[in-house]
Amino acid sequence: MNKRLVVDPITRIEGHLRIEAQMQGNQIAEAYSSGTMVRGIEIILRGRDPRDAWAFAQRICGVCTLVHGIASVRSVEDALSIEIPKNAQLIRNLMIAAQYVHDHVMHFYHLHALDWVDVVSALDADPKATADLASSLSNYPKSSPGYFADVKTKLKTFVEQGQLGIFANGYWGHSAYKLPPEANLMAVAHYLDALEWQRDVVKLHTIFGGKNPHPNFLVGGVPCPVDPNSDGAITMEDLSEISRVITKMEDFVNQAYLPDTLAIASFYKDWGAIGEGVGNFLTYGDYPTGATNDVSSFLVPRGVILDRDLSTVHDIDLHAEDQIQEYVDHAWYKYQGGEGKGLHPYNGETEFDFTGPEPPYEQLNVDGGYSWLKSPRWKGKAMEVGPLSRMLMLYATGNDHAKELVDTTLRTLDVPVTALFSTLGRTAARTLETKVYLDWMRGWYNDLVANIKAGDLKTHNAERWDPSTWPARAQGAGYMEAPRGALGHWIVIEDQKIANYQAVVPTTWNAGPRDADGASGPYEAALKGHQLANPEQPLEILRTIHSFDPCIACAVHMVGEDGQDMLQVKVS
Repeated sequence: MNKRLVVDPITRIEGHLRIEAQMQGNQIAEAYSSGTMVRGIEIILRGRDPRDAWAFAQRICGVCTLVHGIASVRSVEDALSIEIPKNAQLIRNLMIAAQYVHDHVMHFYHLHALDWVDVVSALDADPKATADLASSLSNYPKSSPGYFADVKTKLKTFVEQGQLGIFANGYWGHSAYKLPPEANLMAVAHYLDALEWQRDVVKLHTIFGGKNPHPNFLVGGVPCPVDPNSDGAITMEDLSEISRVITKMEDFVNQAYLPDTLAIASFYKDWGAIGEGVGNFLTYGDYPTGATNDVSSFLVPRGVILDRDLSTVHDIDLHAEDQIQEYVDHAWYKYQGGEGKGLHPYNGETEFDFTGPEPPYEQLNVDGGYSWLKSPRWKGKAMEVGPLSRMLMLYATGNDHAKELVDTTLRTLDVPVTALFSTLGRTAARTLETKVYLDWMRGWYNDLVANIKAGDLKTHNAERWDPSTWPARAQGAGYMEAPRGALGHWIVIEDQKIANYQAVVPTTWNAGPRDADGASGPYEAALKGHQLANPEQPLEILRTIHSFDPCIACAVHMVGEDGQDMLQVKVS
């Protein structure tokens, strides 16, 4: 067995991910993606009240703080045929879009930008030239020589004291970095500004959901009553604050995030031909404007694009047992029916079967199980999910706003449409969809205010809240286009309790190991063929993996099978 290049852990992501790359010289011949932590939430949920499922499921992730909650309540509503009020739909759409904007900005600056930005090189920048560069890109109000000089001084102090802090352990000075010092200083300055910006934008979740992270949700609608004349409900003052938050989002995205993406991408256009993946793209769709499960009303359509063919969109049925299936042939799970068989999530099984080497180990046995992630497939095919899939779906289905943004970006960068299918395209798509959703947010906000002024204050439908009205058995599929891609929760309810629960998360689609036929998932396929300038500093691997924005899982779960607390931490 030839020794592989190992990157473990992949840093600046959520959870624990290991990449092993079989090298031929400095080129990756084959890559293997291994999720090295187990989640187990599905087991914890068995036997619980379906109305409480969201509160547990939401803790699957600590970054996308609301997506599992949304998918969970939608699964229960689907199973019990519950439709939510219009105000609740608008509030959910606003909360989901706010999650996108917050998450994508944080990802770009704090998780991914440092793959392209040489922080230490910023010390060679001329603050005045940096201000001129920034002013040529946008009307960002801070862009002055003094502002950039202050940032440079702060960074210089960190470096001289050997306390890089949040910028420590980077491959600074790597030959693959291409930005001039002034672009690096501009990006570092906006990195620091984004840390402050995020404190304000999370207010939208705290107003509608009571807190952030993990805002509150409710089967049948949202838990926040609306009453302009009550101190204990959403008031017009609260709605005015929501408007201010949306404006703050718009300003930073338009003045910093969008121009920074284009500026950085202009130096890395060669990455428009690197890191494609499997060439198949899947979306569950989101942002319903009608009934929750009325797919025709989704602003982001549901569908599949195969083999880069944007002329044809294939339909998806979340309930069809021969469409979405998960395989465990190279995962540390086992199915009662044995290997080589995929299970639809309604019939999904979560039985641990660790067959890997005892830690610490040099490399995985990739002929057997090598990951705690399963291998999802749609009709047997590996699918990429995420911002690129959504922008391609909007583009393919003729969304004018998305088409204009994509075409303008391609012209600005002077790259062909094939550059979309790449590491660069994946990163740019995340920025462009942020702009799309922000523009929709203002419309939803205006609709919500108009409804309230017209006297419609309803935010919850309690008609099926009583379990005695439920059938003896029900099952439902909850969807969500999470920032990282298509998220599905499938629930089976028997005798008013959860009999089975399965969550197939975006990173499972993207980071899963090989399937029964030995076919790679998107991470593994995207890394194949990468040329590394320095295998001792595999910056190129980080660039492509981070372009997917991995979210493996967030923490060790400290809840026992009987629901009792295993540990309490008190902070004075």
